[in-house]
Amino acid sequence: MSDREAVAHLLRRATFGPTADEVDAAERAGPAATLDRLLAPGRADRGAAATPPPALAADPYARLTGESTREQRQQANAERREQLQQVTGWWLDRMVAAEDGLTEKLLFFWHGHWATSAQKVKSARTMLGQLETLRRHGRGPLGPLVAAMVRDPALIIWLDGQKNTRKAPNENLARELMELFTLGIGNYTEADVKAGARALTGWVVDRRTGVARFEARRHDPGEKTILGQSGRFDAEAYAGLLAAQPAAATFVAGRLWFRYAGTEVPAPDGLAGADTAATLRALFSTPAFAQSRGTLVKQPVEWLVGALRQLGIRPSALPEQQRKQLLAGLNALDQVPLRPPSVGGWPAGAAWLTTSSLQARLRTAGMLAAATAPAVLARLTAAPTAGRPDALARLLVVDDWSARTRAALTPLADEPRKLLAAGLVSPEYTVS
Repeated sequence: MSDREAVAHLLRRATFGPTADEVDAAERAGPAATLDRLLAPGRADRGAAATPPPALAADPYARLTGESTREQRQQANAERREQLQQVTGWWLDRMVAAEDGLTEKLLFFWHGHWATSAQKVKSARTMLGQLETLRRHGRGPLGPLVAAMVRDPALIIWLDGQKNTRKAPNENLARELMELFTLGIGNYTEADVKAGARALTGWVVDRRTGVARFEARRHDPGEKTILGQSGRFDAEAYAGLLAAQPAAATFVAGRLWFRYAGTEVPAPDGLAGADTAATLRALFSTPAFAQSRGTLVKQPVEWLVGALRQLGIRPSALPEQQRKQLLAGLNALDQVPLRPPSVGGWPAGAAWLTTSSLQARLRTAGMLAAATAPAVLARLTAAPTAGRPDALARLLVVDDWSARTRAALTPLADEPRKLLAAGLVSPEYTVS
């Protein structure tokens, strides 16, 4: 693998769709320096700074009372949905604008790992708060992240934590915390789940303010035995116990490998580092990661954000109708940020390659081709007609076209926008 192929592979996986200019810069720097820069950017992210989170009004439900009418509640629900669309649109724009692509991609990983859906949480402020928590702790050690998440209002609502009391323990949060978020199946018992649920009792969420608070009268302060250790565990102590298990570091490293490298190449041993950044360094440095090139089907959000970046399209600069079309495209592809389908997160691999998803990609690709920035389109049309498939490969950071794809692209060379759309739905672009 050449240096250019190596850095292109790294950037495709570690970030959301590198541009040709970014690959050029990475090639000049070399693979090692490129990885160093990804993991420690060393400068403020100007794109992210220019795309601050939306200033949301108070949760519309805060103004409701016991005497509120049905119409007032319906209006509050409509305003909640509008706020959630605002946050979803902002995050999509932020993914495109951010210069620190690794952090944005990692945030999306954690969002799918601690899968929490606005369809149940409903509050945009609460979902935005969870993203801020994941961003704040996402690169660091597991302990502070788990401690923050067991007290995260959105996660508490999503997994019924507010229903968990000393008199009627609810095991949902404790079970998923061990099975899906930290340890994995086989590394805990049913007794650990029951004791863990007791440790989490007492935390409730004020649905009007979105703030989580501890109510001592609802907490079970008795001694509990969890994972072979006994004590008067509360939520923080329980989180610390989970994060300290060797199985937790191994499990999370495995989930990172699953999303960043796929399943075609087995994860090597020894990936788990002291923190997430160290684990990512080990992951991206292992020879097995290089061997995974061309095997990972892009998730719809990865596919769309990469295309937006490479075609010079900022969602926030599009007319409202086209912004709605972007979100409609993601909805048709079954992956809308803030709306994972279950606590297990989104699927992977061939699950994204259905007949209906191909039709949705075709529609969205046509819209993206039509909205391509003039300067980007000019780069394509500056190439002689016969060279446009190669110019397209450079633009979309595709290493090379197969003979079959090239044969399909060549007749479209005189129609640049159709050529772009075809490239976006090609196997070489859909699979990285």
